[in-house]
Amino acid sequence: MTMLMGRLAGVALELALAALLLLFLPPYYVYRFTASFLGSVFPDNVSGKVVLITGASSGIGEHLAYEYAKRGANLALVARREASLREVTDNASALGSPSVLVLPADVSKPDDCLKFIDDTVAYFGRLDHLVNNASIWQVCKFEEVEDVSYFRTLMASKAAALNFYNTLRMELGGDVRITEIVPGVVESEITKGKMLTKEGEMKVDQDERDAILGPTPAEPVAAFAKTAVKDVCRGERYVFEPRWYLAVYLFRVCFPEILAWSSRLLTVKTLGRPATTDTVGRQILDMPGVRWFTQTASLRSPEIQAR
Repeated sequence: MTMLMGRLAGVALELALAALLLLFLPPYYVYRFTASFLGSVFPDNVSGKVVLITGASSGIGEHLAYEYAKRGANLALVARREASLREVTDNASALGSPSVLVLPADVSKPDDCLKFIDDTVAYFGRLDHLVNNASIWQVCKFEEVEDVSYFRTLMASKAAALNFYNTLRMELGGDVRITEIVPGVVESEITKGKMLTKEGEMKVDQDERDAILGPTPAEPVAAFAKTAVKDVCRGERYVFEPRWYLAVYLFRVCFPEILAWSSRLLTVKTLGRPATTDTVGRQILDMPGVRWFTQTASLRSPEIQAR
């Protein structure tokens, strides 16, 4: 009897939630359209504000710095490579940033993270935008990971980032605004082939890159950064860029089996060859004209070191 009552309650709850969904969808989309329109008309003016960007020495972080600089923001730039940060600093200053603070640091070290936040606030007296951009790409199968405990934080941070920020947004309410940027394949050191091996060493491997990314179109990093900063200033909660990447997320929600099958077909399956990099996606990429159409010039001829 108890089990039957539980099932009936579950059915009733499903019907109630379906009714609420139909009831709230129209006004919700009116609200979203209005908020997006107002955000476009009255975007956040970051001129004179302080923006801290991690992973700012190259790729996405570098070009995010340039976009904020064009809008007149003060910058605090964080990365391990100080020489590269100095070059980005010069470019950002030329583009209009009033003041740029260089903060060489390693975001994998908690003490470094605490220090560059404190140093930014001490130098500028405030912190308005925190851009958590620094990331790395590890390429190997789960069974090849030699020390799970070593990679636990890395794997968890990638898998749980969206849920973490959703929870943080709920806890903070309207006091702190959070925008989650979900990038597709974007021109960067990572998509040029820079990755972490299963042994934990940094390397550049275009064959592995091509095997995994295949013919997926790569967006120029400057275009990505321009759209990302614009949408952040509009107050968007989620930014899918390139825009077509939203379809991948919708497939994951609505058709997970199809997405899993196609992903495995393109990135795991090989065409009867022993090399693991001879995936179906790689073979499509090697067809005449495909690489030229889907990859930017820097991805076809990368000049990058494993640092």
